[in-house]
Amino acid sequence: MSWPQADPLDSDRLALEPLAVEHASEMVTTLAARELYLFTGGEPPTLDELGARYGRQSRGQSEDGSAGWLNWIVRPASGGPAIGFVQATLRRETAGLVADIAWLVTPPQQGRGIAVEAASTVVTWLRSVDVRHIRAFIHPDHTASEHVARRTGLAPTTALIDGEILWEVFLPPAAEH
Repeated sequence: MSWPQADPLDSDRLALEPLAVEHASEMVTTLAARELYLFTGGEPPTLDELGARYGRQSRGQSEDGSAGWLNWIVRPASGGPAIGFVQATLRRETAGLVADIAWLVTPPQQGRGIAVEAASTVVTWLRSVDVRHIRAFIHPDHTASEHVARRTGLAPTTALIDGEILWEVFLPPAAEH
């Protein structure tokens, strides 16, 4: 069974482009700020690391086919350099498709509602492809990501997984909304 493929998406201020390997050279600069890794750990990726990662991710699914991968590069609708990304990992469960989402906006663009707008655009699209359960895993001290999750309709749970709080929302079937 195949997975949904990322479509180009637009919002009032943003253009979300499906990920391609060619984005690596641009994104290496977008992802270079060390403060982006404060809550997630790790280091800024090198061009080679990012090229290899994007090569895997742009296939649209895990090697064994058990997960679908959707990734978008975020840029201003008026054009210009990338300012972040949104990603969703899909899995099939008994009740339907589940999406684990994540977002990132480069520090100079933070605090402007860009992450909320980008993540909300993706959540709306996920609903259109019959995703029934959307989740995000957020470090308990990451108040900015908590704000994004809340504004996109997710609510915190009491579940702590690998040091992160599970946020989620269950969606009605497409015919009901």
